[in-house]
Amino acid sequence: MVFEKVRAIIAEELGIEEEEITLESDLADDLGADSLDAVELIMEIEQEFDVEIDDSAAQNIKTVKDIVDYLENIA
Repeated sequence: MVFEKVRAIIAEELGIEEEEITLESDLADDLGADSLDAVELIMEIEQEFDVEIDDSAAQNIKTVKDIVDYLENIA
């Protein structure tokens, strides 16, 4: 459930097909997200899930799984 929402957000923000996004996808290497994309993704995820991701946690997010794990662990 969390993965599907995260995948939809990433697809929308980066303009790619949801089918291209897996848990193992690296945001930069596999999906082409630059630092600005990463900031916008974090902001969109914070808004969608009504959470606040602190800067230190955000810097450690490299893959889609990192985002999903973070969201599941704060729930």
